[in-house]
Amino acid sequence: PGESSVYLSARRDLRSHIILMCFRATIMRSRHLLREKEQKIGKGSLSCLRQEANCCCIRGVFLFHICKPSDPHFRSLSLPIPLVGPMRVEFSEPVNLDMVRKGNPQLGMGGRYKPNDCVALQKVAIIIPFRNRGEHLKYWLHYLHPILQRQQLDYGIYVIQQDGEGTFNRAKLLNVGYVEALKEYDYDCFVFSDVDIIPMDDRNTYKCSSQPRHLSVSMDKFGFRLPYKQYFGGVSAMSKEQFQKINGFPNNYWGWGGEDDDIFNRLVFQGMKISRPSGDMGKCRMIRHSRDKKNEPNPQRFRRISHTRQTMKTDGIKSLSYKVVDIEKDLLYTQITVDIGKP
Repeated sequence: PGESSVYLSARRDLRSHIILMCFRATIMRSRHLLREKEQKIGKGSLSCLRQEANCCCIRGVFLFHICKPSDPHFRSLSLPIPLVGPMRVEFSEPVNLDMVRKGNPQLGMGGRYKPNDCVALQKVAIIIPFRNRGEHLKYWLHYLHPILQRQQLDYGIYVIQQDGEGTFNRAKLLNVGYVEALKEYDYDCFVFSDVDIIPMDDRNTYKCSSQPRHLSVSMDKFGFRLPYKQYFGGVSAMSKEQFQKINGFPNNYWGWGGEDDDIFNRLVFQGMKISRPSGDMGKCRMIRHSRDKKNEPNPQRFRRISHTRQTMKTDGIKSLSYKVVDIEKDLLYTQITVDIGKP
């Protein structure tokens, strides 16, 4: 038989061993079997399948459909990921960004990463609205880069910094991040994350679903509970199509509050539903801080929320205006400083 028959036979044998391993939860046994297979058909072709055997059963959970092998012989397979599950997240020790850079040698400039031995199923831009939160950003980069790499995402990190000291506008910065990220790469998924929220379980995958995805469902700030059913704040994910369908985020929410509920209304009015991970898997920690200056509660937020249906077609990505002040590429992230005007 030709080489393709050998590959197909090896794949069938290996998948049988994987299924047996998952039911018995005996990872060491499968590793031994994989070593035997390597001796017969070579190491290189089994690199992604070795990962599948090592990681298909973690804490009793099957983890599939994250990436596909780069080897064309195995393109029909979807691979699981080497996750660790619940993690301890602490903010007591300072973070040294030089150490974070050394700990992530596979990163490209601008915080870009692609898996080496498989093709990610989604291209994800992670967008962070930002101003005067340097220490928070250090913690975010320290924790998130290893998580995102274990999740085998093709991703980039975009920190969108509001220029000046005027009233903060989170939603408009997120719109800017969407537009600027697409200038660099053909992203098809967008994760919008506050800089002070860190996931406590890496099975909470930062990727998009068939419905808009709310990822920060159980924050310690709220006693690890969803504060209310319509809550869509903190960390969320939308595909390019979903984002365009709602005309992006509103640009007219200056100051704290309201934009998340406006976004929820937009999704509902366009016939979409919110998907969420389980409460345990969606646990997050928030870095405690006092409210920023020039980010006081928006007194007009409730009135604006009540008019979402009337304003969503004109207020959003189609009406976005801003000026790029500076673009800085670090190994860990791309920082784009923008002038977004005033209320």
